[in-house]
Amino acid sequence: MNKRFLLLVMVIVLTFLGGIYTGLQFTTIMPQKNVTSGKAPQSAIKPETKELPEVAKTQSKVLMGYIQDFRDPNQVDYSKLTHVIFSFAHPTKDGGLLLNGDTALKNLRTTVANAKKTNTKVELAVGGWYHMNGGESYPYFKAAISSPASRTKLVNNLTSIAVREKLDGIDIDFEHPHSKADADNLAAFTKELSTQLHAKKKELSVAVNAKINAETLTVSGFVQYNSSMFKDVDHVNIMAYDGQWDGSYNAANLSPYPFTEKIVNYWSQLFDEQKISKEKLVLGVPFYAQPANPNIKQVSYGAIINQNPANASSDTINMNGTTYYYNGTGTMKRKTKLALDNGFGGMMIWELGLDAKGSNSLTSSISNTIKESINSPVKYYTVVKAN
Repeated sequence: MNKRFLLLVMVIVLTFLGGIYTGLQFTTIMPQKNVTSGKAPQSAIKPETKELPEVAKTQSKVLMGYIQDFRDPNQVDYSKLTHVIFSFAHPTKDGGLLLNGDTALKNLRTTVANAKKTNTKVELAVGGWYHMNGGESYPYFKAAISSPASRTKLVNNLTSIAVREKLDGIDIDFEHPHSKADADNLAAFTKELSTQLHAKKKELSVAVNAKINAETLTVSGFVQYNSSMFKDVDHVNIMAYDGQWDGSYNAANLSPYPFTEKIVNYWSQLFDEQKISKEKLVLGVPFYAQPANPNIKQVSYGAIINQNPANASSDTINMNGTTYYYNGTGTMKRKTKLALDNGFGGMMIWELGLDAKGSNSLTSSISNTIKESINSPVKYYTVVKAN
């Protein structure tokens, strides 16, 4: 009996002690319900560190429109434009600078006042094809930039008028350097003017020949440029039109899309080779129509739309006893997309006074295409792991 009793007592004691031990272990493992303070335990697994995704910043695109000095500056829709280029100031052979009378100066000042309301910049173009004293501007401009003295005088005059008239910059429109000497003189003039304008926080652009023959679609050697010049300017405005004069007269070569493709490819390759940002490149488009009969005058795109709004969707029209060639809204949109897809900085218009009003405005078509391109959502990006 005693042995059995002692054995029973031992079993009871061991069972009791085992229960206590199990309870202590359970309390340690299970979380407390009434926790009122303290830090959460840190995970022993550390996540892999990664850099933030590299997403390119959206570049602003320009829409630059030339306007001639006799136009009514109150008719321009400045809200669609980043730059208005008032055309033209005329160089003299000794480096002087002329405006086409009091009306031109008044229109320039009105343009500046109107543009400021929409934060649109205003540049003054110097040069152009015709000179107010007669003939082409070429011999006047060539002489002005050929000697250091007259070159500096012209630079000082342009800087002075830019400051006095509260302009945002100057546009150089020397049409066109035909020799290496001309090209080098233009580059020297551009560099000197760039130094002065940029010191005053003003811009400098240069209008250039398309450099592609519209008839053969090959590179033209008739016009020469010193590529160093492009490093000193903010924008290079490519005059991608007037192809009708290449070879025998052909109005259909005004500015067809394949011609523009060759121009975009040429300038893209040149700037890539020279390691110059293609954001400086601005593709120019015409707002006028060229007649198949050269004895008949050009007409504005606005006149074509006034005849029939449906003409906006075409690139040709029979009018005044001849066929006219132009760029309608569809072609303008394609050209704008072509330029932006190739990394260009924007578009240029010759000339604002030739546009149609309302829904068929080419300025609006180009502006809307630019906005659609800029606002396109980023669909994906690549995450770069940290080293």
